Amino acid sequence: MTTASTLDRPHDPRPGPDRRPQAVVTGIGVAAPNGLGTRTWWDAVLRGENGIRALTRFDASRYPVRLAGEVPGFVPEDHVRSRLLAQTDQVTRLSLAAAKEALDDAGVDPARLPQYAAGVVTSSSAGGFEFGQRELQALWSQGGQYVSAYQSFAWFYAVNTGQISILHGLRGASGVLVTEQAGGLDAVAHARRQLRKGSSLVITGGVDSALCPWGWVAHVAEGRMSPREDPDRAFLPFSADACGYVPGEGGALLVLEDAEAARARGARAYGSVAGYAATFDAHPQPGDGRLGAAAALALADAGVRPDQVDVVFADAAGERQADRAEARAICDLFGERGVPVTAPKTMTGRLSAGGSSLDLAAALLSLRDQVIPPTTGTDRPAPDCPLDLVTATPRTGVRLRTALVLARGRGGFNAAAVVRA
Repeated sequence: MTTASTLDRPHDPRPGPDRRPQAVVTGIGVAAPNGLGTRTWWDAVLRGENGIRALTRFDASRYPVRLAGEVPGFVPEDHVRSRLLAQTDQVTRLSLAAAKEALDDAGVDPARLPQYAAGVVTSSSAGGFEFGQRELQALWSQGGQYVSAYQSFAWFYAVNTGQISILHGLRGASGVLVTEQAGGLDAVAHARRQLRKGSSLVITGGVDSALCPWGWVAHVAEGRMSPREDPDRAFLPFSADACGYVPGEGGALLVLEDAEAARARGARAYGSVAGYAATFDAHPQPGDGRLGAAAALALADAGVRPDQVDVVFADAAGERQADRAEARAICDLFGERGVPVTAPKTMTGRLSAGGSSLDLAAALLSLRDQVIPPTTGTDRPAPDCPLDLVTATPRTGVRLRTALVLARGRGGFNAAAVVRA
């Protein structure tokens, strides 16, 4: 298990055989609260369709917070082989579905790849939390003989990586990162490193799910969730009325390939992961930190000036102090209202490890379709968040070539990634 908090090396512009390979995204798979599957989700995002609603996975009536982003219409039997159902948690089933969609989208047949050419690098914040709760309940109420043998691995952070790699025969360099909301970007960056070390393809990104009583009480105990009961007014990043976040499940997995290998097989690329950086706050406090430094270092890694960035996908905590800090970091880099900013996660909630990889998918599709998705709920940014926030409806008529994606994870993790058309 790897915890990422280090800076990737700066961009190397040298030509010839010593130049580092370019990492391109050739496939996207999505499971999100406002759409299962990439096309369904993206269409919903552009319509401004909110996936936050009252919890249905368990009875939350006795809890002070009862809203979440649940993936709709997910029938595990439609996506997971029957022999795997008994040994997998919801999070792994969602991951298997997203990985299959990403591979199909990329036009990759894993059986035709060299044996050790492809791997899997994912991020997870909770592992198979619901599976773990169920087996602990069996232990407490019935005894150890009633605990599933699959508990030994089904709860673990690395289980998504393992099940994806086993199912598709991906025996190359693999791993898992645990950096909460920053994890989706950190995993993609680690996958990019594996390409530089000789891998030709990596399935990467993050998916999370802990919408069960055990996971819910952890959110409640932290005290940062929005108490509002109106799904359209509960999660309001950068608003003067912001009062916390809404949790959700899901995320995105991407097929990341060496550009030359992708070109050789005639693959279509959504764009390149041109830059990345991560910083760490040793004593994290809400609203403090080095997110701005991560953004600046990611731009330097990509060889991109701030005035070349066309859109920023914000971390968007939905907490006043944290929102002010992020707005300040963005304004320090681009100037007040100096670049369009958006946070489509207002339609899904914060997805832990899945959140930033879903933002990365949104950034790539924005570059493809030349449209900036909206930030719903927030009508206008607060005066102390002087951002050019895209609200209500998508912004069209813009030229999009470069996007910056920001993420912050509990524990002091900051990450930033630059994608280019």
